Amino acid sequence: MALSDPLGDMLTRIRNGQQARLDVITSPASKLRRNVLEVLKGEGYIRGYSDAQDENGKPVFSIELKYFEGTPVIRKIKRVSTPGRRVYSGINDLQRVHNGLGVSILSTPQGVMTDHNARNQNVGGEVLCEVF
Repeated sequence: MALSDPLGDMLTRIRNGQQARLDVITSPASKLRRNVLEVLKGEGYIRGYSDAQDENGKPVFSIELKYFEGTPVIRKIKRVSTPGRRVYSGINDLQRVHNGLGVSILSTPQGVMTDHNARNQNVGGEVLCEVF
């Protein structure tokens, strides 16, 4: 069965894995998911990820979740732009997440990046998700 929102599925797997206190979760692989995982890793929200294969031989990501003193590092992870409602933001209209403590992940013409990097490069784009 095809997923209607693959990125939303990965974010939900991360959220559920942290609630269950799992160390590692898996998610099907794609270029967009890899780019979002790179941003999450660079910002310190996950330990890392690696390429793997499931029992059917399909490519998946093995994502290592991160905890600090027993609590998940990611307090809130929310999908903003969905397949039914795309949310685009110019650089001047981009909202800060929790007064700058969290990050928005954007898909821009220069690639997937955080809102902070988008402001530095003066580009807007589709707001994929917010992480705090």
